[in-house]
Amino acid sequence: MAGSLRVSARLHRRAQLRAFGLVAPLLIFVGLTFVTPLATMLVRSVYDPVVADALPETQMLLKDWDGEEGLPSEAVYAAVAKELKRAGAERTLGQVASRINRVQGGLRSALARTERALRDVEQGPWRETMGAIDPIWADPATWHAIQATGERFTSRHYLNALDLQRLPSGAVVAQPQERRIYLRLFWRTIIVSSIITLLCLALGYPIALLIARSPPHRANLLLILVLVPFWTSLLVRTTAWIVLLQTQGVLNDLLVVLGLINDDGRLAMVYNMTGTIVAMTHVLLPFMVLPLYSVMRGIPSVHMKAAASLGAKPLQAFLRVYWPQSLPGVGAGALLVFILAIGYYITPALVGGSDGQLISNMIAYHMQTSLNWGLAAALGGVLLVGVLVLYAVYDRLVGVERMGLG
Repeated sequence: MAGSLRVSARLHRRAQLRAFGLVAPLLIFVGLTFVTPLATMLVRSVYDPVVADALPETQMLLKDWDGEEGLPSEAVYAAVAKELKRAGAERTLGQVASRINRVQGGLRSALARTERALRDVEQGPWRETMGAIDPIWADPATWHAIQATGERFTSRHYLNALDLQRLPSGAVVAQPQERRIYLRLFWRTIIVSSIITLLCLALGYPIALLIARSPPHRANLLLILVLVPFWTSLLVRTTAWIVLLQTQGVLNDLLVVLGLINDDGRLAMVYNMTGTIVAMTHVLLPFMVLPLYSVMRGIPSVHMKAAASLGAKPLQAFLRVYWPQSLPGVGAGALLVFILAIGYYITPALVGGSDGQLISNMIAYHMQTSLNWGLAAALGGVLLVGVLVLYAVYDRLVGVERMGLG
């Protein structure tokens, strides 16, 4: 008996190892393409060791300086002079100056100028020497910026992502009015994504209903039409909307020909929020139709006939019988479209102009142009938290187990 149990347990372990071997390539692929980049982004949003590695002695001496007793001591000036020259020789000064300049504007060029002037200086007094090179060294704000960027683990990027800043005293306050841009972009992204989700639902629900109620051969044809956008490049589809919506485009020409508008009163429907909403609704519409159709095809048509036979009017039967049964598809489609919409940046970048940009465009800007990867990662982290909160709310109100994706 014991021997048979051992054999059974050994066979069970072999089956488990065989099953794990089959899914291992998928787990590795997901880990390399999803988990690792996500973890790297989250780490970069709070970990920035560039200044701490380049100016370690300066940072150590500044730990006991709070700015209330004026400028730092001569030893701090001597340390920063030595480490600036070393950073220049190692060609890391540009990265250091960029980090410090993000906290206190104008310091990038001042640090580079100071490093060049100090190359031939061998001894102090360093405070007077550096003050003569550039007046920024007599400003406590400069030292507060060096001190703030010297933290290896910092919340500075998340504070910036929420339009906040930490004062030298440690208090967290709002950014100046002219620098508050990210919260406005977050709210714009949420509002635009909500509008696009509602438009996709309004357009996609009757399309999915038509497909679900059509004979098989007609339903297949309609499904092919829904899937056609997936076979066309996103760039091509977005460019086509520019041709249609621009001032001298097809739609404005048609309105002029029909006499609905004058030639001088052509509508501006592209390079603004209108263009963003129209193009993104077209791009994301299939992601609403397919989950709806997958649920609707499982709803028996006799339910509506039974409701009619019991005296329900068509609208009443739809609202009380059909609509509740289609809610899993509605929830799945709405969640899918909304999450995709808040992360889109190619379409808003091409057709949105300055008024149609979303937070994803700002993330792309910091990744590709300003190279402020810490702030880009923090903005992405805030966006990720928002998606997780939305998912949790959906699970609480509707239940993820009711989601229908086909």
